[in-house]
Amino acid sequence: MAQKVRIIGVPMDLGQSRRGVDMGPSALRGAGLHSAIKKLGHTVEDIGNLEVKQPEEMPVGEKRAKYLQEIAETCRDICKTVEKSLGESFLPLVLGGDHSIAVGAAAGVASHFRLQKKEIGYLWLDAHGDMNTPESSPSGNIHGMPLAAIMGYGATELVELGGFKPKAEPGNIVIVGARDLDAQERKIVKKSGVHVFTMRDIDERGMRDVMSEALKYAMDDTAGVAVSLDMDFVDPTDAPGVGTPVRGGATYREAHLAMEMIADTESMVSMEVVEINPILDEHNRTALLGVELVLSALGQKIL
Repeated sequence: MAQKVRIIGVPMDLGQSRRGVDMGPSALRGAGLHSAIKKLGHTVEDIGNLEVKQPEEMPVGEKRAKYLQEIAETCRDICKTVEKSLGESFLPLVLGGDHSIAVGAAAGVASHFRLQKKEIGYLWLDAHGDMNTPESSPSGNIHGMPLAAIMGYGATELVELGGFKPKAEPGNIVIVGARDLDAQERKIVKKSGVHVFTMRDIDERGMRDVMSEALKYAMDDTAGVAVSLDMDFVDPTDAPGVGTPVRGGATYREAHLAMEMIADTESMVSMEVVEINPILDEHNRTALLGVELVLSALGQKIL
């Protein structure tokens, strides 16, 4: 089904401590994202990059939530841009940057559907839970906190984005591919009521089984599914250019199957692709794979 897709770049690298992830949007564009989506028959509009401050420009601020004010400011811009895009019947495709940008994207999607008295489902494809709070985080890096903020835990500046919380109900939020959770974070995840499918679940049951259950939860009585793809969801052999690689991730084909199954539902309402770090990559492989996975999520089929 032909769609209108709006590409929104967010070169954010304030949420984590390894430099280079701010070049993620350029890497994805350089990998031919625009023309590849167009070839699928979709209408594409690229509005360029939103403005993000550089770490060199300002102090770190609160050690438990570094660069919080600046990240919140950018997330407010993302929220407005995503909400406006949905209002104009575009599917927002947000290019990160680190995963802290998901707070802004989720707020924008949830705000749009809230006006129609509808809820959204959330699919979080990631090696990590990203459910730390400033109190539990060992590093103070906000890219480990966005899902907690989306659910209403953590720094007020992020939690209250859009003027309401949570952005989705725990029963409609699903993490797939988790394999590296911090000790305190585990407790938050268990308490929160989100559904979590770890790599062990994928090993035992297969990606098809896991994704069909995950999508069932995310689509249960919701207006659609917001998809957040952290490229470290994929094993580092196929996606080496990520800030926090963890061995034992989804294989190349498993990652494609997950995206193809999302496309089959025709219920994706937004997508972000985050944590591509070209400095750590090999010949832009991770961004090239990122483009392929976006295409699968937008309906590209083998046959």
